[in-house]
Amino acid sequence: MITLEQAKVGMAKKVDQMVIDEFRRGSLLLDRLPFDNAASPGTGGSTLTYGYIKLKTPSTATFRELNNEYVPNQAIREEHVAYLKIFGGEFNLDRVIINTSGAVDELDFQLREKVVGATNLFHYSVINGDRAVNPNEFDGLDVFLTGSSTEFNVGNPIDISNSAMLDTQYHAFLDMMDEFVSGMDGQPSMFLANTKLATRIKGIARRAGYYTRLEDAFGRSVDAWNDIPIVDLGNFYRPDPTDPTLPGTTLPVVPIDGGVTSLYAVIFANDGFHGVSPTGNSIIQTHLPNLSDPGVIKKGDVEMVAGVVLKNSLKAGVFRDIQVQ
Repeated sequence: MITLEQAKVGMAKKVDQMVIDEFRRGSLLLDRLPFDNAASPGTGGSTLTYGYIKLKTPSTATFRELNNEYVPNQAIREEHVAYLKIFGGEFNLDRVIINTSGAVDELDFQLREKVVGATNLFHYSVINGDRAVNPNEFDGLDVFLTGSSTEFNVGNPIDISNSAMLDTQYHAFLDMMDEFVSGMDGQPSMFLANTKLATRIKGIARRAGYYTRLEDAFGRSVDAWNDIPIVDLGNFYRPDPTDPTLPGTTLPVVPIDGGVTSLYAVIFANDGFHGVSPTGNSIIQTHLPNLSDPGVIKKGDVEMVAGVVLKNSLKAGVFRDIQVQ
């Protein structure tokens, strides 16, 4: 298992190290998420696959009477396969633009914006990815957790949509949060939310004395619920499906439907929730143009090869039906 910080160690190119740090700066999730770098091409070499064993039903213990045998039961495991996906993007620049960009380095600007786009797509896929809908995506938490024992509060909306509701509902929300977290196998590594929900949760945490602050790898402050980071996954820009030059749609990564949203919690562990990447350290690759080569149009790209898995459904959870607007 490696993190992005560990993956950049030994990289020869400074630009590759810089790009990995940009991913880390732009996403606490990507900075802290461990990746099992063990995926390899599947049969025929057309896909990158990661096989793993998932605990379906744990073993149990019971009491017995004298002279009576135990009723036998076994832990049940299932074989699963995760499919890594390739995502990122390419940009084209005229060499005149590159050479005359002045104070704003256009090549650097386009590179960093491509990192932002790839980060947002990763965030979106971690929550909403569904190979059954789009075979180019990897499955995300919504697929993993729907119908699981850690899908909490389905059909029982709690309203924390404004300050007045926070004042009246925060005791009830605290009880529900305790119940939600207690259903998981350990303390969450982080909570994943959209901007509105993250703001409401911080408001409740302050009222209840649960609000704490941590520090990320770059010395920046991170809001937390009783020392569990509250990660705002931000927004996802969806281009116009008919014409990418037209204005697209900006949506919260964690959807809000009719004013109602969900809170996700994950536990990073080799037997829990983690990322998967190709064998070696090839999670992220960057290619920049050689300006001395012939040709007036110069190309650059940023590409990531990854997916996520949940090996034990008790290592993640989703708190449904939270009204935030």
